Amino acid sequence: MQRVYLDNNATTIVDPKVKEAMEVYFCQQYGNPNSLHEFGTEVHPAMRIALDRLYAGIGARDEDDVIVTSCATESNNTVLKAIYWEVIAKTQKKRILTTPVEHPSVSQVCEFLQNQGAEIVELPLNQDGIVDLETLKAFLEPEKTALVSIMWANNETGLIFPIKDMATYTHSVGVLFHTDAVQAIGKIPVNVQEAPVDYLSFSAHKFHGPKGVGGLYIRKGAPFVPLLHGGEHMGGKRSGTINVAGMVGMGLAMELANEALPYEHTEVRRLRDKLEEAILSLSDTMVIGKREHRVPNTILASFRGVEGEALIWDLNKYGIAASTGSACASESLEPNPVMVAIGVDRELSHTAVRFSLSRFTTEKEIDYTIEVLTNSVKRLREISSTYTKKRR
Repeated sequence: MQRVYLDNNATTIVDPKVKEAMEVYFCQQYGNPNSLHEFGTEVHPAMRIALDRLYAGIGARDEDDVIVTSCATESNNTVLKAIYWEVIAKTQKKRILTTPVEHPSVSQVCEFLQNQGAEIVELPLNQDGIVDLETLKAFLEPEKTALVSIMWANNETGLIFPIKDMATYTHSVGVLFHTDAVQAIGKIPVNVQEAPVDYLSFSAHKFHGPKGVGGLYIRKGAPFVPLLHGGEHMGGKRSGTINVAGMVGMGLAMELANEALPYEHTEVRRLRDKLEEAILSLSDTMVIGKREHRVPNTILASFRGVEGEALIWDLNKYGIAASTGSACASESLEPNPVMVAIGVDRELSHTAVRFSLSRFTTEKEIDYTIEVLTNSVKRLREISSTYTKKRR
């Protein structure tokens, strides 16, 4: 049986080049980088190269900070809680503006901070499924707002938010801006000088790096409080012994991902569109978001009359991995929150399935997926129709 992995927004395969670069730091150069002896200091050159790659990968300046974390969830928690302690708890700015479609590592932290006295405002989405600049302007009251936190690209739909315009405007009125760029890096250009955000979160395993390591960009002068205390690691901004192998892997993975952007925008997009056309050729199907507004690898499709979970399990029997949405909320039986926020019928939102490709996806895999998916949808609809008739 062929195996096809189309859940790359959940995690990606580690690029073999990245794996090879990491291997030496497990059993050969394994010293603690904070130690003074040679076992510790011999890893410093590789760490500097990794940091240079991360800075270059997002366009950070030397005077800015890029700190290595365990994942984007940690990075998001760090930013939001730092703003609470440094701004919300100390000033009259109590409000955080965000969206109803953020990753749980933003939305659930906002819920937590709301219980501590912060005011959380979720900006409505427009008909294209994003927050536009005019909506932000309408809701943003500079004297009351501590932070705007809006994802760069949505993890379920792949829809891209106008971060450059929003961050530029937010700066012009003296409000801080954070973006969760997890689903953007490696799919579209991300540059913090062109899009002047104050904070940016990312995670290596979303762009063919290892799991368990991520990063946080902090613009010079932006308020900051460490989430973790207990050492002088990362200049005192993130305590904990550095994951050297992970850091090295993440730096190389980001460099390779940026080099592969032209391929993402041609070949990956072509394969995504081929699968999408096949999906739309089936009756009673829809895809959320216009193609030109999405990252080039993502499809969130709805198949009327087919439960999303049933389709996932049926595809899995034939070796195809897809998902019903965010991996961090995959066990929830609630309606897809993104589709609900966009205004799709709640019942229809239960029929959503996400397909996400990568630069390692092949045409043969897409052809096989189209064949299996077509048969699965037909079979599940027949089963559903038979069950409905029996109940009547």
